Amino acid sequence: MQDILDQKILEILISQGRITWAELGNLLGLSAPASADRVRRMEEKGIIKGYTALINHKSLGYSLMAFVTLSLSHPKHKQRLLDFVKEYPEVQECYHTLGCDDYLMKIRCHHTEHLDLFLNENLKILPGVSNVKTTIILSSVKEPNSILIKKMAVTSENLK
Repeated sequence: MQDILDQKILEILISQGRITWAELGNLLGLSAPASADRVRRMEEKGIIKGYTALINHKSLGYSLMAFVTLSLSHPKHKQRLLDFVKEYPEVQECYHTLGCDDYLMKIRCHHTEHLDLFLNENLKILPGVSNVKTTIILSSVKEPNSILIKKMAVTSENLK
């Protein structure tokens, strides 16, 4: 289970991913090597999976975001869909869901014509894909990585 310092480290890294070990240590009241050791332990445990830059997609011309749900007519079509998801960079996220639909995808495109092409000439023609529903996003209220670590009191360890 994580302690208070590990939670603080996660909060800092989420908001300041390029912080130096010395700066992190100063914020935590630890030495730079002690801070680095704690981060490495969380990496080894799989708590920290990696590091990335947060991209302003609009500045790169991807101003349209949509959520697309779909169903598969048979599980035998799953692998082709998963291969498709990996192949197309427009698919930012993809989740296997339980409920009315089988998958939920977050799609980024340049404009509505790009989305139309993506859906009708790529996604909808995949074998087994049915019941495709698209919701265009007008604005974002909360984006990934804005989660507050302090509120994540339930872990897999204390569920046992």
